[in-house]
Amino acid sequence: MKQWILSFLLVLLVACGGETAVNEAAVPTSPPIQAEVTVPPPPATATLPPPVIQEGGEADKGENQVGGGGDETAGEGGEQGFVAEATAEPVMPSGPWPNDQFGYGVQVHGNATVGNPDEIMGAVRNQLGMNWVKVQMQWYVVERSDRDQWFFYDAVIENAHKHGLRLLLSVVAAPEWTRAADNHQGPPDDYTLFANFLNKLIDRYPGQIDAIEVWNEMNLDREWQTARGVNPEDYVQFLQLSYNTIKAKDPNIIVLSGALSPTANGDGIRWMDDFEWMDRALAAGMLNYADCVGAHHNGYNIGPTVAAEQAPSDPNNATSIFRGPFDDPRHLWSFKTTIDTYAQKVQAVDPNKKLCVTEFGWATSEGYDAPPQGFEFALDNTLQEQADYLVQAFQTMHDSGNVWLAFVFNYDFGNKGSGPQDDPVPYSIIDVNGAPRPAFEALAAMEKVP
Repeated sequence: MKQWILSFLLVLLVACGGETAVNEAAVPTSPPIQAEVTVPPPPATATLPPPVIQEGGEADKGENQVGGGGDETAGEGGEQGFVAEATAEPVMPSGPWPNDQFGYGVQVHGNATVGNPDEIMGAVRNQLGMNWVKVQMQWYVVERSDRDQWFFYDAVIENAHKHGLRLLLSVVAAPEWTRAADNHQGPPDDYTLFANFLNKLIDRYPGQIDAIEVWNEMNLDREWQTARGVNPEDYVQFLQLSYNTIKAKDPNIIVLSGALSPTANGDGIRWMDDFEWMDRALAAGMLNYADCVGAHHNGYNIGPTVAAEQAPSDPNNATSIFRGPFDDPRHLWSFKTTIDTYAQKVQAVDPNKKLCVTEFGWATSEGYDAPPQGFEFALDNTLQEQADYLVQAFQTMHDSGNVWLAFVFNYDFGNKGSGPQDDPVPYSIIDVNGAPRPAFEALAAMEKVP
């Protein structure tokens, strides 16, 4: 019974990645209705993005001015530092992303009022060597009932292409004024309001958006709270309108279906098993309105090549504190089983359709006093394991031929959260001081094969 209760709770907190207007909101351990969020002013200062790591491990020092204030921070490099070759004149992306090329990406903190977007995008391109970047845009932050607030995202979006990066926008969270429920935990009551917002979004950033992910984790009611529950058929209607709107405005934009949260069986109101949800959405014609199928998996305490049924015999079983994958082996714990099964389900309908893994990562609390509540599995992963797992995941996705784009969660939430107890922080490849963790260096050094 205790194991089932633990499993039940963990099912409801597998989804990270949501952003508040300034700092990342903690992921709740169940899907209650949250109070309306009032957007606070940005903080006066923020720490630097990771410095360039010099050979021998001595990091550059620098200064970052945000909102009139500045912090001087210095990061320590490892024994073997890495410097990615920076291009003096970045090549501006143009035209559609090729169907036969694998995209390497990372999610960045999407609020342009926190940190320096120019430095952030420069580091993602020139230090990490990525060619894609993901930003989650919260609709309710932009389109208030009394005003528009595009400034929260302007500089982040404008600096992506400037540094030669392709941009994925994940658009989520309807404004309260569009919903009778008076919260932003679901779609608008009238889907055309979202279509209108997409039109305004593309008009504001013409040629600067390469892909749009239509919503996020629709099998959880904290993301898709409606009178009909987390209904897959309703989402397909929402996706159809969104797809047609985006393609009419800019046919080169890749449209992704929203990624699901890996879960166990649910009641269909608060949450639904992601495999069941996927089957119903596919039957309702989802692939007709998506160029790529969004997917998520934030790993627990097994590596990306370990299938669910293999977990009890994995060496980590002997030392792990968190017991989910070992005592109760199910797909939700396993990156490999989840992603492989999604691909099988999708390609059974359309053999040419691929996944876009818009969020994957492994949390580690090494170097911090304690993990966030409910994220005790982060105690079982070392910094080096985080680095190894991320590289292995990229390599296996690339080699599978089933994945088109993949995005690490996350780059810079570590120094933009509220500390180690903020849920996205243990996943970050930089620490709370802005210094690179081993995963940063491993991803920077990783060969990026098209």
